[in-house]
Amino acid sequence: MTTPRSTPAAGSRTSDPDRIRYLHLVAAARASAVRPTSERQVADIVRVTVDDEVDTGIFRAIVTDVAGDVLR
Repeated sequence: MTTPRSTPAAGSRTSDPDRIRYLHLVAAARASAVRPTSERQVADIVRVTVDDEVDTGIFRAIVTDVAGDVLR
């Protein structure tokens, strides 16, 4: 039997670089699959993915990076 993976409690913020990298990669994969047409759509995808785990600065950085890749 596998042990359930621990996730941060609702409303908690992470500063763990590995967790941030993971969330970034998941958001990028989701955005790539959806093929958004605006930065607003990318932001919505990232928002659902990170679910309040990161602060506003990290959120904005992920949106900017993912949008740069998928909106070309």
